[in-house]
Amino acid sequence: MSSTRLRSALGLLLVAGVALSAAACGGDDDSTASKGGKVTLVINGLPPGTEQATHDRFLANVAEFEKAHPDIDIDAREGKMDPQTFPAKLAGGQLEDVFYVYFTDPASLIAKRQVSDISKYLKDFPIASQLKPEVLRVFQDDKGATYGLPYKNYSMGLLYNRELFTKAGLDPDNPPKTWADVRVAAQKIAALGDDTIGYGDYSKNNTGGWHFTTELYSVGGDVAVNEGGTWKAAFNSPQGKQVLQQLKDMRWTDNSMGQKQLLEWADLLNQMGSGKLGMYLATADNIPTIVNQYKGKYETYGLGPIPDGKGTLGGGEGYLFKAGLSADKIKAGLTWLTFWFTSADRYEAENKWSSETKQPVGLPEPAIFTGPAAETQATADKKYANVPQANYAPFVASMSSIPVKLEPPNAQQIYATLDVAMQKVLTDKNANVDQLLADAETQVNQILTSVK
Repeated sequence: MSSTRLRSALGLLLVAGVALSAAACGGDDDSTASKGGKVTLVINGLPPGTEQATHDRFLANVAEFEKAHPDIDIDAREGKMDPQTFPAKLAGGQLEDVFYVYFTDPASLIAKRQVSDISKYLKDFPIASQLKPEVLRVFQDDKGATYGLPYKNYSMGLLYNRELFTKAGLDPDNPPKTWADVRVAAQKIAALGDDTIGYGDYSKNNTGGWHFTTELYSVGGDVAVNEGGTWKAAFNSPQGKQVLQQLKDMRWTDNSMGQKQLLEWADLLNQMGSGKLGMYLATADNIPTIVNQYKGKYETYGLGPIPDGKGTLGGGEGYLFKAGLSADKIKAGLTWLTFWFTSADRYEAENKWSSETKQPVGLPEPAIFTGPAAETQATADKKYANVPQANYAPFVASMSSIPVKLEPPNAQQIYATLDVAMQKVLTDKNANVDQLLADAETQVNQILTSVK
């Protein structure tokens, strides 16, 4: 999970507390249409000017789009989902016409009728019919009405250092398949000495609860379940105990997790980049960050399926249409999104550009398409791949067989509570796992009372 993904869920938490009518999100926006029959579409997602290459590429795509669609003007704004400004923009009717969201965001906005229903326009955009139903469902209500389109998605796996695997006598092409295997491998890697850590985990600033959730999904557990319309905590279970007990045993019995704890997002990337960490749970987009920011090398890292494979945490990104948009604006927004973001045909050009500008191509991420569109994307990825795809083969081979589950409601509040349990088992060898789970259950049930 990138830092932006972590912050995005904080944005959802803030949005959930903003009880507004659809009218407060802006009315019919025909007043912003240009003269002469043109539609001016305000969008966000433009990378900041400090990211020169991607900023310029975005604007080049805008220019190409406007040339192909002279009746639409794109007013591109910098930024994505910013938890500091989103609630105020929502309350003040200042959201962009088509705005960037993470998969944690649509359900709350749809339930409060703060976005526009685009369902009846999708028939004019055939690519929508090739979106994976489970991905499109993130942007739909319980009756199947659609309010936005996905851009990309991700799921968690086991990121590992292939060089340390080799040094420890482990097969770098065959990463651990179970948590029992992880424990054994972590001991062998830690036995290399020189402050080498076998397995790393988070426990601070909500990252501990986030990883606990991922690990719980992997062994078949749930953080929360909906029973008759009421959400209840579900992690005080044999699976929840299994997760915490294994971490406690690895930390204190095996000494395979290192002395430094209370880690947050950047810490494990830094340890991996330094060559001192054997394994941790991550998404594929951690790899270029480790390479670019922490001096790693692409050939060093492998990605395997999440251990035990009974489920994994997933998420993604997409765009919603703000409430009150006119038909012309909705059609213009769909034309824009299916030109670039939700478009299989753009992968060829975008991958070519990424390859030429030394951006990674071929990292394993679940596709959002089915059918011919999925084949088009796969062909373009293979043609321009510039990262060692063989290193990620175990992860890719497992993607279709491991269920992907989304975050629980009020995720960040829950994660903050579960941080405590993670911190205790990793810093206190006398921590009582049963008591930690019971205490967290009480707190999380209180958090879930606000979910309707």
